[in-house]
Amino acid sequence: MATLTTSVVLLRWQILSAVLMFMASTLNIQFRKADYIGLAVISSGLGMVAACWFATGLLGITMMDAANVWHNVVNIMTEMSAKAPPEWPMVIT
Repeated sequence: MATLTTSVVLLRWQILSAVLMFMASTLNIQFRKADYIGLAVISSGLGMVAACWFATGLLGITMMDAANVWHNVVNIMTEMSAKAPPEWPMVIT
């Protein structure tokens, strides 16, 4: 029983995000059956957010990691554009 309790405590955010994905999917189906397209799109979006939250939680990615990745992408793009030829991306042949 202690093992089960410990696993639930350690995985609480992953379990919550999995439940949110299930609820968003169920709501999406119900909204599409009832012809509420706008609400179906919103519930699909919430399901996508919950799925991303679930994946980042399982992979151990934090917001600080995401900020570091974004900072590196900006640095690389800036360096690439600085080293690009003047006519880039328009190549005149």
